[in-house]
Amino acid sequence: MAQVLVAYFSATGTTGIAATALADAVGADLYEILPEIPYTNDDLNWRDEQSRSSLEMNDPSGRPAIGGEKIGKIEQYDTVFLCFPIWWYVAPTIVNTFLESYNMHGKKIVLMATSGGSGFGKTLERLEDSAPGAELTEGIMLNEMKSKEELKQIAEAYL
Repeated sequence: MAQVLVAYFSATGTTGIAATALADAVGADLYEILPEIPYTNDDLNWRDEQSRSSLEMNDPSGRPAIGGEKIGKIEQYDTVFLCFPIWWYVAPTIVNTFLESYNMHGKKIVLMATSGGSGFGKTLERLEDSAPGAELTEGIMLNEMKSKEELKQIAEAYL
């Protein structure tokens, strides 16, 4: 089986639960994309136009800094399942920061997301330039808890 990484950004924990279950189901390595400055509840208030998340999402060129350890050898992975919440019909810009932090050329990147009600929107389109030479594929929404077997079958369809 190809070397697989599940990388995820989770502001509230929901995406982290889904990503951890996915990694466990396929025997993949797991990496959390941690913001250098953690998000507070006020930062995530999408109804407040001045909240941190609103300001970041209104600036598509913005790249929030990532904290924590970097992935040691990204080249060892053939496939990356990239999990994140949908914000404003796209991935949070920290996901662009993650992709731009590594050479993803030649990798298959499968997008997996959680959302309170929307689909992928323009996510694929907004991430493609951040991973030149990679094959980005829209995966599925991970809003419902799936069994380990279901997650394994879903993942194998993309490998």
